[in-house]
Amino acid sequence: MSISRRGLLVAGAGVAVAGCASTPQIVEAPVAEQPTWVAATPPPVRQVAPPLDPRGLVPRDLREQALAALDRHAWSIPNRDRIYIVNFTQHSAEPRLYELDVISGAARVFHTAHGVGSDPFHSGYAHGFSNIIDSNASSLGVYRTAGMGWGVRHGQNVLLDGLDPTNDAARERAIIVHAADYCEPEWLAREGKLGRSFGCFATSTASLDFLRPRMDSGRLLYVARSLA
Repeated sequence: MSISRRGLLVAGAGVAVAGCASTPQIVEAPVAEQPTWVAATPPPVRQVAPPLDPRGLVPRDLREQALAALDRHAWSIPNRDRIYIVNFTQHSAEPRLYELDVISGAARVFHTAHGVGSDPFHSGYAHGFSNIIDSNASSLGVYRTAGMGWGVRHGQNVLLDGLDPTNDAARERAIIVHAADYCEPEWLAREGKLGRSFGCFATSTASLDFLRPRMDSGRLLYVARSLA
């Protein structure tokens, strides 16, 4: 059957109308992907140890030797927060007993005497050293503090054990840290030097009051002569 031109137009119109009446398809535009922000991990904070002895009180060679001795005798020196150093190169009028705080880096210095056997002519300098009983001389080497003691002769003190062949008779010789009148400021001002001990590390009463609880037990006392 033939279809007239008018019928084609009507049919076309119907198709058009049907097309307009149909539900339009909605195509959603793609959503742009948002960048994911990852917080950067901050670099670890470096714990920088404070400098040791920033004022330069302790002779450098003795400080390095004492720290090496601290490692060498680690098995017998449990308390490593503070170390003590005596420089017997210096005259007794000069403060020469050093406290070095290994944690904070702070250093302090005090007067201390040497033995009469180390300075028989009382020059103020320690010339000779001995580990022999009744030598009344000072001994060089590494000591370990052995606690706060008390004796009839010297009262409050700090006990010492010698860890080297040059001072291993310290306990038998009763070598200790104690106070003495010949180490008081008035004596030093009058005489120009400290008096002499029988080998002990004598100091003033004020110094002993400060040092005694801090030295206490299990800390290093390094006694030597500086080459600086």
